[in-house]
Amino acid sequence: MSAPHFDQFAVIDWSGQAVARPAGLAVAQASSGDDAPTLLRPDGGWSREAILQWLFQHAEAGRRILIGLDLSPAFPYLDCGSYFPGWNISPETGPELWALIDALCTNDSHLSANGFINHPEARRYFRQRGDCGDLFPAGSGRFRICEHGQAAMRLSPYSCFNLVGAAQVGKSSLTGMRVLHRLRGIVPVWPFDPVPDSGPLIVEIYTALAARAAGLRKGLSKIRTAPALDEALAAFATRPHAPLDRYDDHSTDAILTTAWLRRAAQDDRSWHPEKLTREIARTEGWTFGVI
Repeated sequence: MSAPHFDQFAVIDWSGQAVARPAGLAVAQASSGDDAPTLLRPDGGWSREAILQWLFQHAEAGRRILIGLDLSPAFPYLDCGSYFPGWNISPETGPELWALIDALCTNDSHLSANGFINHPEARRYFRQRGDCGDLFPAGSGRFRICEHGQAAMRLSPYSCFNLVGAAQVGKSSLTGMRVLHRLRGIVPVWPFDPVPDSGPLIVEIYTALAARAAGLRKGLSKIRTAPALDEALAAFATRPHAPLDRYDDHSTDAILTTAWLRRAAQDDRSWHPEKLTREIARTEGWTFGVI
């Protein structure tokens, strides 16, 4: 089978910060070809609601765009046969998980997710600052199958149940799941949904994977200068970028990972990972590029 065709590519560097306009939100977009991705910066910065509307617009226009979201779209499931073992409302699929999280966060503004992690039952599964749930296992926490694949690629995945530390991804993933729920039936999400013949598609990406593919060493993968960004883009046969007002980690991650996504999408292996099963596809999802 050949890889599906897309005309445009975009990456959203996500944030779980519970404020109106998180500083960590960044969006880059590129067309097919070799031009450098463009950083999209609305006046006042991005909000999660604004990104949701941006995604709705792509769907309404029927644009053939592949969109990478830098977050985990689900929690581990296969290791215990459940997202939340022992909780009688634990969902059975990724989309059902998104619906549960959104329902328990209806009082949280800015599409944040404090209502879920503070829920008396849900909080038992998480490690939070000053509050380690009694159902959070000893050690680093639970991992999805694809996160074990990330580790095999010498990346450093964090458990989504660990909400402590600068590298934690749980809060951003929870807020992202609220967005995925609102996009349900409008923008498909691979591999929970099949690849559509037209219109947009969302995939999970990991910006560190793109950095490694560009030759950036572990621990030194953040780009903060124009020459460093152009050198990394060249690894993906991409032309130099238009100068930015500032070179922060979120902006350069979004630009570089969009260039990587454009190339990775042409590789049939990205769409058919060896270890991706139907059960994983419906429950845990998969990180695009982990093959």
